[in-house]
Amino acid sequence: VSDARMDYDQTGRPEVSMSMNPSGSKKWQRMTAANIGKQVAVVLDDVVYSDPVVQSEISGGNTQISGSFSIEEAQDLAQVLKAGKLPAPTRIVEEAVVGPSLGKEAINQGLYSSLAGLLIIMVFMAAYYGRAGLVADAALLFNMFLILGVLAPFQTALTLPGIAGLILVIASSVDANVLIFERIREELDHGHSLHDAVNAGYSRAFSAIFDSNVTTMLIAIILGFFGTGPVQSFAVTLGIGVLTSFLSAVFVSRLIIEALIKGKTTSSITFSTFLSRNLFKNVNYDIVGKRKIAYAVSTAIIVVGFVLMYLQGGPNLGVDFQGGRAYVVDFNKGVVSSEVADAIRPVFQGAGLEVKQYGATNRMRITTGYLAEDESQAADQKVVAALNQGLTKFAADAPAIKSTSKVGATIADDIKRTSVLSLALTLLGIFVYVLFRFEKWQYSMAAVIALFHDALLVIASYPIARAFGLNYEMDQIFVAAVLSIIGFSMNDTVVIYDRVREYLRENPKLTFAQVVNPALNSTFSRTMITFTTVFLVVLVLYIFGGETLRSFSFAMIIGIIFGTYSSLFIATPIILDTYGKQEERERLAAGEAIDTAAGDAPKLRTTV
Repeated sequence: VSDARMDYDQTGRPEVSMSMNPSGSKKWQRMTAANIGKQVAVVLDDVVYSDPVVQSEISGGNTQISGSFSIEEAQDLAQVLKAGKLPAPTRIVEEAVVGPSLGKEAINQGLYSSLAGLLIIMVFMAAYYGRAGLVADAALLFNMFLILGVLAPFQTALTLPGIAGLILVIASSVDANVLIFERIREELDHGHSLHDAVNAGYSRAFSAIFDSNVTTMLIAIILGFFGTGPVQSFAVTLGIGVLTSFLSAVFVSRLIIEALIKGKTTSSITFSTFLSRNLFKNVNYDIVGKRKIAYAVSTAIIVVGFVLMYLQGGPNLGVDFQGGRAYVVDFNKGVVSSEVADAIRPVFQGAGLEVKQYGATNRMRITTGYLAEDESQAADQKVVAALNQGLTKFAADAPAIKSTSKVGATIADDIKRTSVLSLALTLLGIFVYVLFRFEKWQYSMAAVIALFHDALLVIASYPIARAFGLNYEMDQIFVAAVLSIIGFSMNDTVVIYDRVREYLRENPKLTFAQVVNPALNSTFSRTMITFTTVFLVVLVLYIFGGETLRSFSFAMIIGIIFGTYSSLFIATPIILDTYGKQEERERLAAGEAIDTAAGDAPKLRTTV
């Protein structure tokens, strides 16, 4: 059957018109010729939908099925004819069920933490940048309404991971304004007028903002393409947020600021307050001089983390990665996780079992690999029955299953493969983009090494945390967190790379080795402010976001700390070791006159 549709006969009654391809037409002609006056059943998945009588031999494949159909019945029959037969029975290999009380609690926690994060960011920006901070707050609110407005027509479900993406957008959207405002403050310090400083600030910050948004969008696309379920929700929110943040920071905030300063020669807008006026001013640290200490510290943390992981029997993988079933069980009073595990273990016949507190002491998350290879509903019922049998010891505590999740072993393997592929493609995409933008492979290599270093440190932090009683799982949301950290760290690194490129372009006699410390110092204020805003938002998510997002927010907290650290002490210093020293030797050998390195950042010859 190549097509089927509802039609009308000569008397205006509904009928079904069906057409076939050449091969089907020949078979249909033979079958109808041999069965005139007999009935032909239309069957889909063992259900008979119609049994019309063959009136004559039908050639050409064009057939009309008539009868006392209603319009709806004719449409349904046409759909059945087009549907064909499924090649295999349906198996549910991944499933999640959340009870209404637990779901409402989780959503409320996510929304409250979002609002708290938004409020903290707005207060911080106003306290640090004064009136300009209020402009950033207005652009941020515009961005939030714009995101929700874009999501609404698509009827996108705002899941907990989606809320997490929204919280990250709140933090990252401020970063563009921080970049712009810090450049404006630099231009004002160089003696430019307010109008010229604003124009120079927006134009000089644009390339760094653009590069940062491109790398974050790359991550959102990869997550959306390879992720499933909750990760896709996170990716959609993050991707839309990147676009709207760019619009609100680069255009909306500029329109407001230019309206405020139009026709005025005195400062009608402030870019600092008494709290921030001299903060991070004239910073002059020998950051690259400490790079070998940083290399050693990073290596030590990674080694300790992976040794602990080995001693703990491997990584603490969630159901997403190892397959099995997980249940959130509520009791009417606090219980001890080890006692619950001891009661359940015998009924699961030696299969993998983990019981841990899930928020309150009267709520436990029970994960088991019992019957993980059997994905049938009968197996689901058998596991629940075994769980209830094991919990009979706590019958007085009224245990009640509030949510369940199941991932088949095959799907778990697929999720692991796509997670590794997502990480690999992200690093490859960043390598290619950085090479395209900065034209030296050493920049790309250093960026990828630093990002891989960040991912290893986050992974190593999980067994270290487990040694201190913080038992977080690595699942799909963890992968989203790692990729988000890569995006955050890359943003920091790109800003520094951009400043190095600007210094070298404005001061051609200086070498990379001479400008690397000044570039790190001149962007230090932006690095610290962005770290502070994102850290505060993620800390709020960790404290108030609920147990569902605890692992995600923990990974983000660790990643933001190490991402900031690596952009300063790992990424750019690696370029110095692989390219900078070699460049200086080659230029000296060629007899070029090279200025000696200055302690302060080179004076920019700003053109406005």
